[in-house]
Amino acid sequence: MGSIDSYIFRTTLTSFAVVLASLTGVIWITQALRGIDLMTSQGQTILTFVGLTGMAVPVLVLVIAPVALMIAVAHTLNRLANDSEIIVMNAAGLSPLRLVRPFMYAAVVVAILVGFISAYVAPEGLRRINRWDSEITADILANILQPGRFSQLETNLTIRVRERQPGGVLVGVFIDDRRDPNERVSIIADHGTVLKNDDGSFLVLEDGTLQRFELGKQDPALVAFGRYAFDMSKFSKARDVTYGIRERYLWELLWPQPDDTLFARLPNQFRAEMHDRILAPIYPFVFAALTFAFLGLPRTTRQSRNFSMTGAIAAVFVVRLAGFACSILTSSTPAVAAAQYLLLGAALAASLWVIARNVVIEPPARLLELINALNASIARLRLRPLPS
Repeated sequence: MGSIDSYIFRTTLTSFAVVLASLTGVIWITQALRGIDLMTSQGQTILTFVGLTGMAVPVLVLVIAPVALMIAVAHTLNRLANDSEIIVMNAAGLSPLRLVRPFMYAAVVVAILVGFISAYVAPEGLRRINRWDSEITADILANILQPGRFSQLETNLTIRVRERQPGGVLVGVFIDDRRDPNERVSIIADHGTVLKNDDGSFLVLEDGTLQRFELGKQDPALVAFGRYAFDMSKFSKARDVTYGIRERYLWELLWPQPDDTLFARLPNQFRAEMHDRILAPIYPFVFAALTFAFLGLPRTTRQSRNFSMTGAIAAVFVVRLAGFACSILTSSTPAVAAAQYLLLGAALAASLWVIARNVVIEPPARLLELINALNASIARLRLRPLPS
């Protein structure tokens, strides 16, 4: 790699890292705020909250990374154009097809990153979220029961704890269970503890009373107990963690197990997800080539780059939107998957053809005249004095 290639390569990757970190951070914050109830209602620590929401970052990177590369390529090309370096390189015999090479090197790095994330990191992160969420749900009695609050675990099931003592002892436990339409059970216990074993999760209550109000009977059945186990296994998913399609590794999508019940039930969705994972590393090359086709060709300083920047953004947006649409349609019509490959192949081929032919993409003259006239009219309106 020559000095020019190394300079452009480093500049592009540095810009890519900055843009990727910024966009991922902003989007992660907006997504993480949706799970703020993890701390407020379930009593989890800030470390658990950050760790659980941070596991979804690789999924965001899959979509953000190609866009971040496009922004990095546009930034680098604008920097080269403002310093007239593209014109100097072209005058020195460096063709646009040669100049695009360091950008393709950067695209290779991004493609490897995206490919590794899509094949392993993203599904592994989603799996850990699933397992972590199951563990948190399994500990619902130890976390959601806040002293002095009536906690509704589900419809018609309310639990209140007066205070929580060291060692996980819950003091002053009240349970109102109306899940069975034929009876209502009210339990009051002096204290209780959480017990988890192979049989499930239980709230073991001691020294209390149980009142059962049965439908059609006027008097309740009152029972005093020294020790009573209230089954809470229904709220524990830790023993039954199942992985969805997005949580499968790439090789599990390519070669699913014959006895996989999810694949037998949703084969088209499996294939759609597989094609998305395979195509993910191709988007960086397409976005880099499209951006260079609009912004990388030499032009004079009098030629506006605003249209080229707008055109590059629009082209990338259309390609990505079409990719999403094809992915959705593939879930119901597997043959549409071929359209995704044709779309990316056509976009990449058209971009390389424009670069190789040294075609400067500019708006039609009539459109430029119309835009200039509109800008002039707006400028005159702004400068016109207001009537007194």
